Amino acid sequence: MFTLLKNMNYRHWQLAIAALLGSAITSPASAAERVGDFSLLDQDGKFHHMAWYDDHKAIAFLVQVNGSAQTRAAAAEYERLQAQFDAQGIEFMMINPLGQARELVQADVAALGTSLPVLIDDAQMVSQAMDIQRSGETFLFDPRSFEVIYRGPVTGLQSALGEVMAGQAISEPMVAMTGADIGYQAMEQIAAQGISYSEDVAPIIAQNCASCHRVGGIAPFAMDSHAMVQGWSPMIREVLMTKRMPPGQIDPHVGDFTNGYNLAVADQQTLIQWIEAGAQNEGSADPLAELTWPASKWAYGEPDLIVKLPEQSIPATGILDYRTVIVPFEGLDRDRYVRASQYLAGDRQVLHHTLNAVMQPGETRPRGFLGEVDPNAAYITPYIPGAEPHLEKPNTGGLLKAGSKLALQLHYTTMGKETVDNSEIGIWFYPDDQIPQERLSSECACIFPQTWTNIPAYDPHFEQQQSITIKADAYLQSFIPHMHFRGKSMSFAAHFPNGDVQQLINIANYNYNWQIDYKLEEPVFVPAGTKVVVTAAYDNSKQNKANPDPSRTVPWGDQSWDEMFFGQIYWKYVDQSVFVSSSAQ
Repeated sequence: MFTLLKNMNYRHWQLAIAALLGSAITSPASAAERVGDFSLLDQDGKFHHMAWYDDHKAIAFLVQVNGSAQTRAAAAEYERLQAQFDAQGIEFMMINPLGQARELVQADVAALGTSLPVLIDDAQMVSQAMDIQRSGETFLFDPRSFEVIYRGPVTGLQSALGEVMAGQAISEPMVAMTGADIGYQAMEQIAAQGISYSEDVAPIIAQNCASCHRVGGIAPFAMDSHAMVQGWSPMIREVLMTKRMPPGQIDPHVGDFTNGYNLAVADQQTLIQWIEAGAQNEGSADPLAELTWPASKWAYGEPDLIVKLPEQSIPATGILDYRTVIVPFEGLDRDRYVRASQYLAGDRQVLHHTLNAVMQPGETRPRGFLGEVDPNAAYITPYIPGAEPHLEKPNTGGLLKAGSKLALQLHYTTMGKETVDNSEIGIWFYPDDQIPQERLSSECACIFPQTWTNIPAYDPHFEQQQSITIKADAYLQSFIPHMHFRGKSMSFAAHFPNGDVQQLINIANYNYNWQIDYKLEEPVFVPAGTKVVVTAAYDNSKQNKANPDPSRTVPWGDQSWDEMFFGQIYWKYVDQSVFVSSSAQ
């Protein structure tokens, strides 16, 4: 027993002694322990951020483990307490600390007969921070201080909830209980092996963070040395725990993407443990300080053609209407197939996004900025927050004809001081003797004013849905979501002609600042007649910190304080012959 106890930290030692004595722990060392803010996805892929619940008195958790007798024994009393306290400002959830497979958690919860969300801790970082030790254990978490204020069996939870409702300190914040142990083998293995800054941490930062977090990058500070990373380590921990960074993260359990922006579980665990151990550098080597970046501002070297947009003067304040400009492709002396394009914003602080449309020779006005596009026409990338330069897949691209023009719709927002935006677009062509044989098709599952349903005031989860139908056999390639400040989530699903449904992508925590073209690692085949259904949710509550006005019923509109619904889908038809033959004419 002595050997077991001496290897425990002080709080675990307390729990072990209490278990032997069958008593509650009430010493000063059992005072509230700060976990920090965090976010997790539940068994249905819904995103839960603890700070969002800061209008609640507390969040209750029941530790759920698949097949656990302790979880099953506690579930009925836990749901009884939910019925009693839910309307009084207590949010009830479960948490799976083992990161068990989503479909298995769904099945176990269904067997329990509960509809409660189960937050699945894939990386076990939250569960370890909360010091979850037993299945069937219950917790109370303060969403304002981010502290655990009670832990123990469900039999002690009612008393703790009563004291919370009365505004009193919980008299027995830690109550010992028995139950199946929760293991943290992966975390323990990482700790046992030791974490090296130069060999373990710096490569993660270099691969996932440094391209933006560098001098001249789009991020607010550079991660170009150990000293910088160590100095920012508390914030790095916070953004990892809340899934705020890397930006644009999507549900890792739906689809495989080349740019899903999800850190590997082992990388998350390594960074968090290194930070919590003091973020030290064990030697003198500093790989981050040795990183070099291309001198060119262009992603693929000097472009074959640069389109300079007319200078745009932006006032310090005010509401700006969308601007439309039409520019020629100066220097384009012959028809060329486009291989890549990149939009360089002159001032990212004011340019929110653009829509582009190629006008064919002889056209005097754009046909429109949205809707189905001719696959034979060249694609020139617009500016979208967080978007990468557009590089066509091999043997893919459209034709840019000499004499064409580019129409752009520009959305600017003011920032408190006058500025000038001088944006430019770089274009790279295929060699003249290389004609790509494949074309990319696209269509927007959009809702426009005629079919828009206004979002009710104060509604925390208002859903709308739209779909498109793929007319012939095709391979889906990528998806782009677009909403405004109240956008909460957007998911895409393929409804096949035989009635089967396949989830394609789940943007569980949509962020207006990061509207990314999510590219599938492997294209998904869909037969003719497949319907792609896009479901968007909006948060018009006061808990949405980005919400301009929760009391407002929200219409469709161009400006950011109104809303939109765009779900852009890209695919390649299996039969490409019609496009290749028509482009040759």
